[in-house]
Amino acid sequence: MQKNTRTVALIDGANLHRNISELGWKLDYRKFRTFLSECYGVECALIFLGYLPENRRLYQDLRRWGYSPVFRQTCRGFDGSVKGNCDGNLAVWAVASFFEQRYSSAVLVSGDGDFAALASFLVSRGGLKGIIAPSWQGCSRFLRQTRADLVFLDRLKSQLQYEPGPRDVNPILPGYGRN
Repeated sequence: MQKNTRTVALIDGANLHRNISELGWKLDYRKFRTFLSECYGVECALIFLGYLPENRRLYQDLRRWGYSPVFRQTCRGFDGSVKGNCDGNLAVWAVASFFEQRYSSAVLVSGDGDFAALASFLVSRGGLKGIIAPSWQGCSRFLRQTRADLVFLDRLKSQLQYEPGPRDVNPILPGYGRN
């Protein structure tokens, strides 16, 4: 059987959004999808998210911009915050799909150290093109210690920052760009 040569992006949606917001800017998800395609050859960009009904328009936009949302049911934490905890889903999907040869290489988009084992696994099998983290500070030292190539989005802010246009009078969710 010939191995699949498809490249996928595995995006920890909550980590990406939260860390870019903490840096004080908004990521243009359209530009980011183009970046993934042009720089890494990403054919399928999976974004793992906790599902919230009030964000349906956002999910539609993500699909329109070339992402494939992968949802997990959410629950409320003790502090009232919404929790999706998609890390396990992302890791299991990545390993199972790699063994099933549904892709041959991946780009991991997260700064979360919980993915260090996944990154090391993919690196050891020649299946990780790189890790994209929001910033050096927003990237766990465990991820930085893997042998993966690292890219930090804060260094690409001028290329990937969301700039509102005339059609963006009422964005659907702060931090997510709409055009």
